[in-house]
Amino acid sequence: MLTVLKDDRHMIVWWGTQIECVSALVRRGREGVLQPQGELEARTALDVLGSSWSEIQPTDRVRSTAERLLTVHPLRAADALQLASALIWSDDVSKRRVFVCLDDRLRDAARKEGFTVFPTGTGR
Repeated sequence: MLTVLKDDRHMIVWWGTQIECVSALVRRGREGVLQPQGELEARTALDVLGSSWSEIQPTDRVRSTAERLLTVHPLRAADALQLASALIWSDDVSKRRVFVCLDDRLRDAARKEGFTVFPTGTGR
């Protein structure tokens, strides 16, 4: 993921990205995978990243696109919102646009919607 970030420093994310990341970090902390200092460092790094990315805001168009995506792909709500935001950002022209994701289900839906998915290996 660091290689992807080095190659393209301009990230476009959906408005819930920060919340999803904090949720994952505190969950890993509760599970004992991250020690308190590691969680703090990760949240600090997230704040630095968050200060430089651009966010797609929650609009009626994002919501209706997410609803459509839920009817055609086996996605969870948050994943549908992520993909909908990417489609809005790309003006529904996803060909030659890159979607960065590690979740297999979301990667598959993004690929079917026409995005080039990175990293090229499989996710989780």
